[in-house]
Amino acid sequence: MSSLSNIELPVFADVQDAAARLKGIARRTPLLENPVLSEQLGFRLIVKPECLQRTGSFKFRGAYNKISRIPEEARPRGVVAFSSGNHAQGVAAASTMMGIASTIIMPKNAPKAKIENTRALGGDVILYDRETESREEIGEKLQAERGATLVRPYDDPMIISGQGTVGIEIAEQSAELGVIPDIVITPAGGGGLVSGTALGISGTINCPVYSAEPATFDDTKRSLESGERQSVPDGAQSICDALLSPTPGEITFPINHRLLAGGLSVTDEEALDAMKVAMLSLKIVVEPGGAVALASALTGKLDLAVKTVVVVCSGGNVDPEMLARALAR
Repeated sequence: MSSLSNIELPVFADVQDAAARLKGIARRTPLLENPVLSEQLGFRLIVKPECLQRTGSFKFRGAYNKISRIPEEARPRGVVAFSSGNHAQGVAAASTMMGIASTIIMPKNAPKAKIENTRALGGDVILYDRETESREEIGEKLQAERGATLVRPYDDPMIISGQGTVGIEIAEQSAELGVIPDIVITPAGGGGLVSGTALGISGTINCPVYSAEPATFDDTKRSLESGERQSVPDGAQSICDALLSPTPGEITFPINHRLLAGGLSVTDEEALDAMKVAMLSLKIVVEPGGAVALASALTGKLDLAVKTVVVVCSGGNVDPEMLARALAR
């Protein structure tokens, strides 16, 4: 039986508690829009740029919410995490802020910028081979050896609640603009951001929330359609390195199954095109995985005519070569 099977799912009150804990620590990222772009699209497009968050992605929110709650007596034993890069940086930054040592297990083929940033933020990086090694096994072995706290990338109530502060902010900031979103779309890998955002939205405004994924890693979309957790085929590939979780989380999926209106997917090429639009129209740098929600709106995966649509751009930690590839399209 899974070690996660008996964990109590987070609720809206947990997201509110996380928002109080993160106030003044996590950035309250703005809502951005370009009226000319919206006019061209035929709907009001509003972007929540979590690429401007501390460490360049939303992951700092959940990491700090989790790590700041580690009991004093457990802190000297450090934390262990596994990540392709954005969770790694969030954990390294939050741990360093709290004076806690962090060991991060990262794939050898992660973007160089993410590996270097994780080390610069104070994380001790251990590299592994995605094809032949299990990051979960390495992480659990280190946790057992050291007595460290394992900080999971998404399947943890405190991680989900921290990410859910994105949803609360969307509701608050939309009200400040005098608008009520008709649709919110957010990227999905393991499902921590979208489940948390849906929780945050559900307790504030009545608005459907959709997940967005790479077409080759559309496990959340297919799981929502079938009602059961689905996995991607072996050998699946995508440039959206932040979203390569092969199966929805054990904790995140029940939340998403209950709260999401549906799942969307985009090609890698559509993600690259969205990166270019983000740079040219909104003046923000977005990584491929961070651009999939924007891509799903730009390419009409839903009928958005005359609606107000909020999309989350979840991260901006992209190597220069990938950004240049997007801008050259």
